[in-house]
Amino acid sequence: QVQLVESGGGLVQAGGSLSLSCAASDSTFGSYAMGWFRQAPGKEREFVAGINWSGTSTYFGKFVQGRFTISRDNAKNTMYLQMNSLKPEDTAVYYCAVDRSAQLSGRIYDYDSWGQGTQVTVSS
Repeated sequence: QVQLVESGGGLVQAGGSLSLSCAASDSTFGSYAMGWFRQAPGKEREFVAGINWSGTSTYFGKFVQGRFTISRDNAKNTMYLQMNSLKPEDTAVYYCAVDRSAQLSGRIYDYDSWGQGTQVTVSS
């Protein structure tokens, strides 16, 4: 089973940017569709963005509204989430995971191999 580690979270002012990374300790990383989720205190985990194995297809949660970009570098076994125009409501722990569905999915049930998450805090 692939192991994933998120990094890049931190404290940022509203309107600012952060770039998150998801590093995979697996030589077959390039064969997996991947995704980002987030979870705020007291709320359910929600879908942020997904990307296919090659990085040619992406899918975003409705709240993103063009503010985020998902990408991957299979040569480095790493997936990225570039977040711009951040809002206080973006504050959450951000997780990466493997998509086991037949197509890009926004459903938490289709993902496994979750990382431990990285905290993003956006101040107003």
